[in-house]
Amino acid sequence: MRHVWVEAALPRDRRAAAAGAEGLLGAFDCRVWERGPYGGVGEFVRRLVLDQGRSPLVVRHQVELLCAVRDLKPAMPWATEAVAALDVADVQIRFHPARRTRHLAYGIAEFVAAWAAERRSPAAVVLDGVDEADGTTVELVGTLLRRVDPSRLRLYVGGASLPDALAASVGGCAEPLAVTPSEAAPEDAAEAHDPAWHDERADALAATGEWSWRLGALPYHRERGTRPTTDGVEALRTALGSALQSGFYEHTVRLAERGLRLVTPATDTRNWWAFTTMLATALTALDRPAEALALYDRVRRATDEPRIHLSAAYSTAMLHARHLPAPDRDLAAARTWLDRALALAERIEDPRERTVTTVFHRQGLALLDSRAGDHSAALRTVEDGIARLAQTLAPGERPQDRARLVHNRAQLHLALGDPVRALADLDTVIAQDPQNAEYYVDRAALHRATGRPDEAIADYGTAIRLGPHLPEAYLNRAGTHSDLGRPEAALADLDRTLRIEPDHLDALVNRAGLFLDAGELDLAERDAHAGLELSPDQPHLLCVLALVAGEHGRLPEAEALLTRAVEHFPDLPAAWANRAAIRFERGDVPGAVADLDRAVDLDPDPVALLNRGLAHRRLGDPAAAAADFTRALAADPGPDPGLRAELLRELASCTPPAGGRRSP
Repeated sequence: MRHVWVEAALPRDRRAAAAGAEGLLGAFDCRVWERGPYGGVGEFVRRLVLDQGRSPLVVRHQVELLCAVRDLKPAMPWATEAVAALDVADVQIRFHPARRTRHLAYGIAEFVAAWAAERRSPAAVVLDGVDEADGTTVELVGTLLRRVDPSRLRLYVGGASLPDALAASVGGCAEPLAVTPSEAAPEDAAEAHDPAWHDERADALAATGEWSWRLGALPYHRERGTRPTTDGVEALRTALGSALQSGFYEHTVRLAERGLRLVTPATDTRNWWAFTTMLATALTALDRPAEALALYDRVRRATDEPRIHLSAAYSTAMLHARHLPAPDRDLAAARTWLDRALALAERIEDPRERTVTTVFHRQGLALLDSRAGDHSAALRTVEDGIARLAQTLAPGERPQDRARLVHNRAQLHLALGDPVRALADLDTVIAQDPQNAEYYVDRAALHRATGRPDEAIADYGTAIRLGPHLPEAYLNRAGTHSDLGRPEAALADLDRTLRIEPDHLDALVNRAGLFLDAGELDLAERDAHAGLELSPDQPHLLCVLALVAGEHGRLPEAEALLTRAVEHFPDLPAAWANRAAIRFERGDVPGAVADLDRAVDLDPDPVALLNRGLAHRRLGDPAAAAADFTRALAADPGPDPGLRAELLRELASCTPPAGGRRSP
């Protein structure tokens, strides 16, 4: 097995593939059992960072760089915010969502693209062994292929066969490399060595102190060395903990499954349970909750250990409460499992541990009460937990745990209609756990809802920096910019959202609407079709397509699209109002009035009232028209100055209108 990447030259039989590549930086081994997740591509990124030092570009991307390539930590002591985020992750009580690696890939690709654009001459790099890479590497390489200008950086992607996710991308931006049979099976060479050789290799790698070896080659060699059930198990468990806390869930599953081959509940209960519960956590994060549920069922049959049963009962409850798909979710079963977990918690001998465990398990009851609509009962449970922790823990002890409970209380205050207390709690939460991006997103939403857009934008920016690159933060910041009349800034944030997650439906909906408002009909239609491929009856996108069709004079098509929208979403006033406008243009004035009746019932918007007044006048009912114009003028909030002037003119005049005005 090859353990080091070639820094200055390519293997002989690859020379033809990369011959003449300008600015060739070297070949980097991406196989997961070398340097783990991100592997060789992480080493390539590390090379770039070490060459630049504390440049503005590195500073701007410090969080994603360190989260993906922890070997950079000794070289970036100045990156206090990013280092703090890593330190927090090491004691984290909540796990990253699986899609976070997409966000990291976006940030790193932006970094590499900017580096390549700033170079005086083009560069090239070989990323080898991608067929045996972790999903994080495949994801990052794919993002690089989409984001990096191939005239500035040429990627040569090597492997026995390319993963499906990359096969379509290799070509215009990169070159595939042919692989000889001996190179396609690296583990065969390693298996030819005896256990003592694996011990020596592991010792040499451990002596480097480099974090990435702990995730790949170290557990690989320890498992094949002379002490697989001790040193091998310990190396696998160390790697497993790091992978899980980092959100590298595909590798977590890989490591846990290998560990479970070496231990049993009878021979090593502690490590068997660690491998099992971390495997279940990773499966849940990967949206495979049924497999996690089956795993906990096997646990209960395999051991009588009370603490393991306690943890398995609580985890089973949360699977039913949060993670199983709707047909399989059972909130009654969740409450039963929570009661069982709490009963087992009461048997813990140490009073301090018993209190803390009980407090956190009772948060599950608060969740179930809140889901059932009893927010007051949930609030009482959370406040009791906060008080009990204050009595039990020393000042400043377990700040993240305390922040979690205060965050729960903030959400309940909001559900009970008390934004002032919710905001105060979120301020406290952020003071206790300032590295958690989720809290800034929640506080930003509250700032936005209560009329503090500048504070919202600041909090969204912090969330984007710490997250890093949370699509929801970009999306919601776009909405705030739009509220402030900044369509260009809103479009820029929506573009970023869709570069991170091209299938983000809400971002497509909002960008299509902004393009429509700007008169960019082709772009609005493009986004609407892309969104409808994800959700065929999305009503806002049907409205966009209808308005585009109407602008092009295709009125029957527009009406048919809006009919689909109101059939699938009858509570959307804009769909009714827009169909009314189309019907008015087609001469169906009674149909327009009927649609506007529905729109006004749902939302007495001044524009809808103006349009209904115009329709009433067309039908010869000036009294009904005057009533609608008067009601629109008295609306709260009132119409904008231009609309107000139009309403006053219509109210004062009996001139028949030439046509209706569409709702936005």
